[in-house]
Amino acid sequence: MRLYFVRHGQSTNNVLGTSDLNQEEINLQRHHDPELTETGVQQAQRVGSFLADGIDMPEPYPEPFKLTHIYVSPMIRALNTAKPIAEATGLNPIVWTDIFEFGGLFKLDAEGNITNYPGLTRSEMKAQYPNYVLPHEITEDGWWDVNYGREHPQQFMARAIAVALRIRKLTMTDQRIAIVAHAAFLDSLMKALLSQLPTHPDSLFYNHYNTGITRIDFAESHYTASTDHMRIHYINRVDHLPPDLRTW
Repeated sequence: MRLYFVRHGQSTNNVLGTSDLNQEEINLQRHHDPELTETGVQQAQRVGSFLADGIDMPEPYPEPFKLTHIYVSPMIRALNTAKPIAEATGLNPIVWTDIFEFGGLFKLDAEGNITNYPGLTRSEMKAQYPNYVLPHEITEDGWWDVNYGREHPQQFMARAIAVALRIRKLTMTDQRIAIVAHAAFLDSLMKALLSQLPTHPDSLFYNHYNTGITRIDFAESHYTASTDHMRIHYINRVDHLPPDLRTW
């Protein structure tokens, strides 16, 4: 199996994070489920064309990506990033409700109180993304449980481990999977796949710029008895973007 991580394009919250605002101001202005910026839309279009027509590995072994599946987070910035990838490849993205960003859908007020939001309902998602495959967990009440509260770090890491275990079940297939998700989640998923102890991003972080691509192959090892040998070919590849479109 060949696995690609693709981070979403630049969102309105990403722009807040690179501004001169302090954390309290960012918390008050951030959106619980932000849209892509104009830059983010351009990044998504470019990564879509690249994954459809670009060369995955250069000489002496040039090879196209040839994706077979696209899995996407239920958050709007990821759903909109997957759109041009789907259009360019002809694939129907599969919404995977376990690969959302750390914390869930929430906002903090000035006193630190949390308000949760349900996310897009099934009807809304079908209307906006008619060719996406929706799991049964997405209902007319949305996909995020507003009674859940804000996700804690230990819950977040447990979720990443659960996703990694599910991916491991596919390792001996010939699928080529793109997972369109989020920076913190992709960092934790990488750690889970590498069987690394949970660490705070300040200690170790597998970085992904907006629409940055990582490739991991799983195959039978030529050197050991392992049947799920993992080989990392590259992390955070952004050569599909010109310098002025490379953002964090």
